[in-house]
Amino acid sequence: MSYLIRSVRAEEWPAAKGLRLLALRDPVAHLAFLETYDEALAKPDSFWKERTAGVADGVGEAQQIIAEGPDGEWVATLTVLVEEAGTKDWAGFPVEQRQGHVVGVFVRPEYRGIGLTEVLFDAGLEWAWSRGLERVRLIVHEDNGRARTFYSRAGFLPSGVVVPLGEDTDSGRELEYVLERS
Repeated sequence: MSYLIRSVRAEEWPAAKGLRLLALRDPVAHLAFLETYDEALAKPDSFWKERTAGVADGVGEAQQIIAEGPDGEWVATLTVLVEEAGTKDWAGFPVEQRQGHVVGVFVRPEYRGIGLTEVLFDAGLEWAWSRGLERVRLIVHEDNGRARTFYSRAGFLPSGVVVPLGEDTDSGRELEYVLERS
């Protein structure tokens, strides 16, 4: 079976919303995403339209890439955001250099293990490198072993940066992994 790897288009917001909601129902969603299914479901369509338009094909500062099956079904996704030096990231840490930040990685469970994540990451990194970025990072929960293993195989290395998840010590920590352009 062949898959089309491509960037989303702004008008595809209903499919982007649907895939995100599906991702938030995954059994490890609490480790992989910073919002819940109920929070996302409560957002109005205007939110989803704006969100998708901000990561659509042709946008220079962010890109959502999907794997689309032969029947048009979206089966996997990731998003690359450009972070500018001198700004602060989502956790309030200073961004020291212009870099990419991979977020929202999800593959439908029935499509895992067939190489889609690798192809998505290749496309995401190609997009980042084409923007002149020399570094791409991602944040992963310390208990998300499957994701950490994949990220290491893809060449991402732990940077030593740890992001605590609030006052609740039972929530665990997020770890930064980075890949420098070779």
